[in-house]
Amino acid sequence: TYVGVTAKTCSTALKSARTRANKHFYRAKTENKNWLLCEALRGLEHKEDIVVRVLATIRGKALAHKEEVRIRRELMPALNTDVRGD
Repeated sequence: TYVGVTAKTCSTALKSARTRANKHFYRAKTENKNWLLCEALRGLEHKEDIVVRVLATIRGKALAHKEEVRIRRELMPALNTDVRGD
């Protein structure tokens, strides 16, 4: 699992989250990062194999990042390596 924040750039929060997941997938396939998330995504054949869920919709960047930290502490996602705020 992985928890991340993204801005609402599409018509819905879920579409925005899927767009962000697709960017992660593309970067994992095209860049040589050794991050856990990238390594896990490289094991997938198609971006459609990524399960995307919106856990919260928060107004404001600072509050969204604070909520991300709270959710990461609660869920302990295995693929998050950047734990700023923890």
